[in-house]
Amino acid sequence: MNRRDVLRMTAAAGAVSMLTLEGVSFAHAAGGGRPASGEETRRATGRLPVGAPDFVYLPVEVPRGVREIAVSYSYDRPSVPTGTQGNACDIGIFDERGAALGGAGFRGWSGGARSEFFVGAERATPGYLAGPVRPGTWHIVLGPYTVAPPGLAYEVAVTLRYGTPGAAPKPVYPPQRARGRGRAWYRGDNHLHSVHSDGLRTPTQIAAAARAAGLDWITTTEHNTTSAHGAWQGLWGDDLLVLTGEEVTTRNGHVLALGTDPGVFIDWRYRARDHAFGRFARRIRQTGGLVVPAHPYATCVGCGWKFGLDEADAVEVWNGPYTPDDEMAVAAWDNILVAAARSGGRWLPAMGNSDAHREPQVVGLPQTVVLADALSREALLAGIRAGRSWIAESSAVELSFTAVGGRGAHAGIGERLRAAPDEQVTVRLKVTGTTGCSASFVTDQGRMFTAPVPTDGTLEWRTTPGQAAYVRAEVRHPASDGGASGLPGAMAAMTNPVFLGAAS
Repeated sequence: MNRRDVLRMTAAAGAVSMLTLEGVSFAHAAGGGRPASGEETRRATGRLPVGAPDFVYLPVEVPRGVREIAVSYSYDRPSVPTGTQGNACDIGIFDERGAALGGAGFRGWSGGARSEFFVGAERATPGYLAGPVRPGTWHIVLGPYTVAPPGLAYEVAVTLRYGTPGAAPKPVYPPQRARGRGRAWYRGDNHLHSVHSDGLRTPTQIAAAARAAGLDWITTTEHNTTSAHGAWQGLWGDDLLVLTGEEVTTRNGHVLALGTDPGVFIDWRYRARDHAFGRFARRIRQTGGLVVPAHPYATCVGCGWKFGLDEADAVEVWNGPYTPDDEMAVAAWDNILVAAARSGGRWLPAMGNSDAHREPQVVGLPQTVVLADALSREALLAGIRAGRSWIAESSAVELSFTAVGGRGAHAGIGERLRAAPDEQVTVRLKVTGTTGCSASFVTDQGRMFTAPVPTDGTLEWRTTPGQAAYVRAEVRHPASDGGASGLPGAMAAMTNPVFLGAAS
């Protein structure tokens, strides 16, 4: 990154720094002489060093009469020593309305999934938003995700295609409710990717997989783009509700903006040190969604969650096939439950999703099962927020979990059984659809009861509120190493807690 590459860098107090490169200008941007049709291409090259800002902006002066803007890019991938990060660079674009954080200019993002894209009034590459190509300063965004020691040499080609644009299509968004079964348990997968970000499935394929998995609803959560919100026409129905959202993919972790209003974009261009996340968490809730940190202990670069959980409405503790990362997430979540039970403060519900991108990743492994008054966005999100939910590895697993007091009072998942400290409470789990599994009851004092799941699937355990502030259930497969490591087996199902005793 030398002086001729860089035009300016701003870093206002409390704001995210913005590095702007020397811009791309077309001869016709300032006045007459532009072609009525055809296309023109300009190229920009440069090198970014280790330590370059997370996002680098290349201004493009777009004149009048442009029908489409097309962009392609490439960068070098030098060999690096074992253990050293190589080059990886994302890309996206903002239009003439500006590239300010949280502003209105967002037109698309493909991360590192594509090397080229286009945006026009009538159509756009998946991941990008169709609409008018108005004159003004657009910004191509380069995201040097990792930079090798020699630096990252890039080339960006910008092509303007001239001509009379067609009409921009009006997006058709999914409805907010489906017929459903009234108050019932509904199964959903709320972390899915298609060709609109880095997935390989089309929305049609995802909808088919969701139905095959026995799901009642799904949420579209592409990385840093809303382009898929309008891509589900003809795919929803009385048997499948499609909610809209986004996986807000920052450099300090990923968060699901779950069930936001269709078309709402949530910005991702900040780290924990920028103190910007609270603003966008509020934006998620203002637009009807939930804030759900995803795979908080994932080991991929930038995947681990660094923003804390004060702004979270729930947390994804099980992501795809059960792994040690999920085991860490469940353990950390249980510690949060313990702290909430002792303080009487807010507790954080758990959920699980597949994060499926492509075959052979399984849509609905796992799935969150929510008790809701209707198959609607409002009712489902209310159920998740209240913790009236459990997680299953597939729709073959059925589960009920209740606590009953000595006087006949009872409470279900996410509820509180009000009972005296010494009152006997019977905890009852019934689970079917698993083979060879064991079940455990976990309290604020630890794992208190474990037994093989019997033939009829029913287990009972007795305690008191004085001994257990809450009880939750886990159903697990046998450990893959036969228990030699002392680690438990993979999860088949788990519940949110039932709380016991009077609220603190």
